[in-house]
Amino acid sequence: MPTKRGWVPNDIYQLKVTLRYTRPPIWRRLLVPAGLTLADFHDVLQEAMGWDNSHLHEFRIGPKRFGKSDPRDRLMGLDPIGNERTTHLFMVLGKVGAKATYTYDFGDSWEHAIVVEKVLPPEPGVPYPVCLGGKLHGPPEDCGGIPGYYNLLEAIRDPNHPEHEELLDWVGGEFDPEEFSVDDVNCRLAPIQRWWAKT
Repeated sequence: MPTKRGWVPNDIYQLKVTLRYTRPPIWRRLLVPAGLTLADFHDVLQEAMGWDNSHLHEFRIGPKRFGKSDPRDRLMGLDPIGNERTTHLFMVLGKVGAKATYTYDFGDSWEHAIVVEKVLPPEPGVPYPVCLGGKLHGPPEDCGGIPGYYNLLEAIRDPNHPEHEELLDWVGGEFDPEEFSVDDVNCRLAPIQRWWAKT
C-alpha cells in the first residue's frame, strides 16, 4: 500500500498507459500526483488495468530499472534495481514526453507503455489519482500473455472452438473484452485517493 512522503512538487501528471501489443489498444488515461512513489504508482496501475497484484513487476525508465530489490540480481549479473519505494514520479518522469515501461507478471509479460502527456496544476476538489478515460477490459490474470489472451477471446467467441467450454468456465462463464468503465476504475482507486488526500 502507499508509503509516506516528504516535500514534493504539487504538480499533477496526465499519463497515458497503453498495454503493448494489443489491437485495438487497451489503454487508460490517468491524472496522478507527482509525489507518488513508483511503488504507489504500481498500486494505481493495478487498479486502473484491473490486475490482481499477485505477480512481480518492474519499471524501466531509460536505462534504469526500478522495483523491489532482489539479491539474486547481482548473482545473475544484472544491474542493481532502483528502489521503487523511495523514487517519486517527479524524479524520473518530470516532464512532458517522458516515457516508461511497466512490466507486470514476468511469466505473462504484460508490458505497459507510459507517457507523460501534460504537467498540470492540481484542481481544488478533484481526488487524485483519477482515471479520465480508457478503452477495453484488461486481460484476465494468468491467461498466457498476449498470445494466450487472443486465443482466449477466440475460444470464448466460438462455440465450436475445442477449448470453448473450458475457457468460458475458466473466466467465470462470461467475459466482455469491450467492457470498460471510468467510474469502476475510480471506485477501485478510491482508497488510494483517500490516502493521498490525508497526506
